[in-house]
Amino acid sequence: MSADHEATARGAALAREKLAQAKADAARRGQLPRSEPRRRAAGPRRDAGDPQLFGRAIAELLAARGWEQSAAVGGVFGRWADIVGPDLAAHTKPESFADGEVLVVADSTAWATQVRLLARTLVRRLNEELGGNTVTKVKVRGPMNAPRPSGGLRVTGSRGPGDTYG
Repeated sequence: MSADHEATARGAALAREKLAQAKADAARRGQLPRSEPRRRAAGPRRDAGDPQLFGRAIAELLAARGWEQSAAVGGVFGRWADIVGPDLAAHTKPESFADGEVLVVADSTAWATQVRLLARTLVRRLNEELGGNTVTKVKVRGPMNAPRPSGGLRVTGSRGPGDTYG
C-alpha cells in the first residue's frame, strides 16, 4: 500500500470512531439522531407548467401584483359584521382604507359618536385581522344629508331672529 492510501484509510477509521463516539454521547444525553432516513413527499413532483391549486395560484397572483394588502382589507370589509358585532355593523359600514386610515360611515350622529369612542378598540381589532400595524387610525363620518326638521319653527323666507325684533 502506498503512503497516501494508508493516510486515507486511517482518516476514514478516525472519522468512523469519532462518529461512534458522538452517537454514544448523544445516547447518554437522550438525544439520539433519527434512526429512519428522511422521506420525500409522496406522489409525483410538479413541473412549472402543471396545474396548481386554486388558492396557491391566487396567492401568487396577489403577491406578484402587490394586491395582498388590498385583498386583506377587502376581506375585512366583507366580514365587517363578524369583526365589530351585529349591533355596530347594523348602523355603520367601512367606506375606504388609505394610508393606514379606515373611514367608517355611521347612519346617525349617535352611532358616529359611539364609533369615535370605540376607535382604539376598533384599530386593535382590525390590526388583529390584518396583521401588524396596518390600521393606524379610524376616521368616522356621520350622516351627510340628514333630513331637515320640519314644523312650526321654520318659516319660508325668514331671516332668523331679526324678523321678530326688526
